[in-house]
Amino acid sequence: MYEKSFPNKRFKHTITFLQKHISNTESILDLGVENPFSKIMMEHGYAVENTKGEDLDEDLSSIANSKADVVTAFEIFEHLLSPYTVLKEIKADKLVASVPLKLWFSSAYRSKTDMRDRHYHEFEDWQFDWLLEKTGWKIVDRQKWTNPTKKIGIRPILRWFTPRYYIVYAERAHN
Repeated sequence: MYEKSFPNKRFKHTITFLQKHISNTESILDLGVENPFSKIMMEHGYAVENTKGEDLDEDLSSIANSKADVVTAFEIFEHLLSPYTVLKEIKADKLVASVPLKLWFSSAYRSKTDMRDRHYHEFEDWQFDWLLEKTGWKIVDRQKWTNPTKKIGIRPILRWFTPRYYIVYAERAHN
């Protein structure tokens, strides 16, 4: 089902991590429009509802009105100007989220053709951890993985050894 190519390697890591922490009896609000990974979650028996494409920096109604047990956010927070606001608004007690890590040898991603497909944030792991802590989340588990390419050059070689993706399972910290 999964190849070692992008994005299939990322999907394989992500579904394995999700299954480790989230039962498919729990309902999921997946931030972002329906996408290939939403369909993979459904194929694995998860009940998934996606947000509708609204600008989550401006409109938090899907999050505020959700009754889902779990919120997932796979490569979403780097596109937001204010992920803090979104993380504070989540009502669910469980969160599974992944972000691309900032690479010292590569600038932040910016599509030249799609104005919405840009990374405002590319996090270092400690920055994402701090953001979660500041918004009331306690990280229970975390994992990183690389994203090698078959291209030739210094940066492609560095991608074999430098983690590119960071995923966390967090629970709402109750004081």
